[in-house]
Amino acid sequence: MNKAESQRIAAYLELLGYQLAPAPQNADLIILNTCVVRQSAEDKVLGTISYLKGIKNGNPHLPILVTGCFVNSKVEQLERRFPHIDLFFKPGDYPELLNWAQKRGIAVSKTDINLPLTKHATPDAFVPIIQGCNNFCSYCIVPYRRGREKSRPLMNIVHEVSRLVKCGTKEVTLLGQNVNSYGHDLPSQPDLSDLLAELYNIDGLARIRFLTNHPKDMSQKLIKTIVSLDKVCEHISLPFQAGDNDILRAMRRGYTIEQYWQLVSTIRNYIPEVALSTDAIVGFPGETDGQFEQTLALLSEIRFDTVHVAAYSPRPGTIASRKYQDNVPPEIKKERLNKIEALQAKIAAEINSRLRGRIVEVLVEGKKRGKWYGRARSNKLVFFENDDDCSGQLVNVTINTTSPWALQGEIKSKRLSKNKE
Repeated sequence: MNKAESQRIAAYLELLGYQLAPAPQNADLIILNTCVVRQSAEDKVLGTISYLKGIKNGNPHLPILVTGCFVNSKVEQLERRFPHIDLFFKPGDYPELLNWAQKRGIAVSKTDINLPLTKHATPDAFVPIIQGCNNFCSYCIVPYRRGREKSRPLMNIVHEVSRLVKCGTKEVTLLGQNVNSYGHDLPSQPDLSDLLAELYNIDGLARIRFLTNHPKDMSQKLIKTIVSLDKVCEHISLPFQAGDNDILRAMRRGYTIEQYWQLVSTIRNYIPEVALSTDAIVGFPGETDGQFEQTLALLSEIRFDTVHVAAYSPRPGTIASRKYQDNVPPEIKKERLNKIEALQAKIAAEINSRLRGRIVEVLVEGKKRGKWYGRARSNKLVFFENDDDCSGQLVNVTINTTSPWALQGEIKSKRLSKNKE
């Protein structure tokens, strides 16, 4: 979501005559987009704000703006704490940005900033469809910083994606803190399945992804829609967070491990080749060794393609920070995190090894260290060599080398593959 918002702001500024500067020291305007989902992220934000103060000391007229989840409702406190920042605006509050620009005499375009404004076509694009979250998981700061759920009108999204495709985009990823809640607050109450069906009809759009799903809200209708629409990739992000029901209850996740297992079984019954990714938190307050072992057991049994793991970090203002003591020592959190990463590396290596010799469809995103790279429909990263310009192309690649983190192969054609890995 932050990446999508940064791209949108940068594209809008391009329309106003700005261009990206090579470094902050060369900029006429700096906008810092922030994330504070974990303490390490907030520490990085504070360090960057301090760094920017030094730049502004040498250039007092340099405007510096800050947005993202660091900006809470107490803007006046932030302004007093960081007087060198010219504007704090909440994530997605583009009208506040435009008001600031107008006050400075910057000619503001009337173009809807919610539309794709980039001048440069990209093979894949992020498209926010719902902002905010109503769930209030006990560890999560998002509802307090991004507010309650607010869906974009369905046809607004369809028009945006249509414009992106005309610019050369072949794949879109629909974004939401809880993408399964899309549409419930709109007058006609369309859901994510309805939106996918509308986007499917856009000529030139080859792939559709969406994230992040909430296990308690993912419907059988959506699963069947994925099966019926071949543009929708067989890759589902399904965070489970913890393998113990008592911890899930303390996290306010709204489901049990048994219900999560049933959902995974349903998905795999309908989509046998599905690639599942997930999120897990270790060291939540009160997590015992036994409860952590249940998380390890779940990972071993379900065998996800990708696991994003983080150590619990108390966020001021959340339910968990008020209700629970952060009583799992940092060294225990680190040990548990390392165990999950080691286990997942082994599982991913075994899953990916089954792709050797198979042909996968890859959307080429660019080039790194002399090799083209892109994502398979399963969202796995694929590298290959080719002398032609393959950027933005859908190509068929035969996989010959695998690892837990990426696949290596040889290009076979630039035609769409009928085989799905």
